[in-house]
Amino acid sequence: MEKYRGKKVLIVGLGKTGFALINLFNQYECDIRVTDIKPIFDLNKPVKRLKKISPTPEMTLGEHREEDFLSADIVVYSSSVDPNLPQLLKAKEHGVEVFSEFAFAYANCNKPVIAVCGSKGRTTIAHMIGFTLKLDKKNVFVGGTNSEPFCNFLMDPNKDFVDYVVVEVSPLQLQSLDNFSPILVVYPNIEERVVEGRFKSAGEYIENCLKALNGLTSENFLIVNFDKLSSNSILRNSEAQTFWYSRRSFVKMGVIAEIQGTHFHDKRIHSNIHFHSDFKVNKMRIIGQNNRENLMAAITACKALKISDSAIQTCIEKFPGIPHRLEFVIEKSGVKFYNDAKSEKMSEMKETLENLKPPVILIAGGRDTEQNYEGYHDILSEKVRLMVLVGECKESMNRTLGDATQTFLVGSFDESILLAFQKSRTGDTIILCPGNEATDIFRDYDEKGSYFKKLIFQL
Repeated sequence: MEKYRGKKVLIVGLGKTGFALINLFNQYECDIRVTDIKPIFDLNKPVKRLKKISPTPEMTLGEHREEDFLSADIVVYSSSVDPNLPQLLKAKEHGVEVFSEFAFAYANCNKPVIAVCGSKGRTTIAHMIGFTLKLDKKNVFVGGTNSEPFCNFLMDPNKDFVDYVVVEVSPLQLQSLDNFSPILVVYPNIEERVVEGRFKSAGEYIENCLKALNGLTSENFLIVNFDKLSSNSILRNSEAQTFWYSRRSFVKMGVIAEIQGTHFHDKRIHSNIHFHSDFKVNKMRIIGQNNRENLMAAITACKALKISDSAIQTCIEKFPGIPHRLEFVIEKSGVKFYNDAKSEKMSEMKETLENLKPPVILIAGGRDTEQNYEGYHDILSEKVRLMVLVGECKESMNRTLGDATQTFLVGSFDESILLAFQKSRTGDTIILCPGNEATDIFRDYDEKGSYFKKLIFQL
């Protein structure tokens, strides 16, 4: 990184990643300018935060000026920025060093990288792998996420002592990432998507999703979800040592003699990678089908890396989940509390409830966006013993869904938690799963979920 000291740096995008890059290049006394296509009135809070930084970076807002790109020594842009932005292409033509944030961090990372790819589940799997590696006394950095950009690794004062860097890599990040050679890659799923402004077709999306395979050799590991991707010929024909995982039994499917990996058989998780291991699941803390699949992926990756069985078993029993995503919080008086604040759509609420065993006490509601509440009556009747509604949309939800179960409307978020706990019984699960946006009284779902946890600990 010393080679960048004092350079003229242009940072494209004024989000969380942009601020992480500003902090990084400030350490090397760089001349920093930031540019964002959004107008200044849409960036009020980021601009106020920028002005508190010393020295305050120069700003170009509401447009991308070609001269800013051409006058820089290095341009670094966030993953939300289209790598085919004309100003970026022009800068490359004129010999300016141009990187995505992820590509820049990888280019300056000299540690073994574990990459979690695919369309869904990346964050959870990455954190599960990191959690297990730490239990096995390894020094680990987990990044590439919204809350922890990869470039933060370059600012870690202990980065020289890190054993593994675990990153989640989206197809958007892979789009501008060449010469990527992780030691292990995980693919939990690959969906057909069209991302407007980035990929012209579902085929282009899938092609970028699979780019992480290009740098794999016979010395590397590839971890793949057998249930969803066993028919993918590209994954099957990879040069890497390929291990599969499944929530079903390899024995019952008749493939146990053909493949190596991890599967669920006779009420235990079995793995035949390097040597046979089996793990108890009766004390598994996380819930939900998707989370169980994510756990199988993490176990398979850790077995490939020869992590101890004791560390893997402890992960099964202790990993709490990702904040605000079906996150186990605490158990009080025989009642379990879960935080699923990130579920801000009714379809996401339904998916969460499908993964829960009744009886459930549901805390829901939030901003009134005139969402359609039809079609969710049956899942509420089946799973929810009691529903507490709060926020702008509580009246609308109550009109459509109030007769699905015993329903209470409350005036404040604090009151919703207190009422839910007062009405609970031993064996109940209380979950915050709003099904609506948090921005009626909170900044975002992160603030709502954090406040929920704070109130729980005060009960």
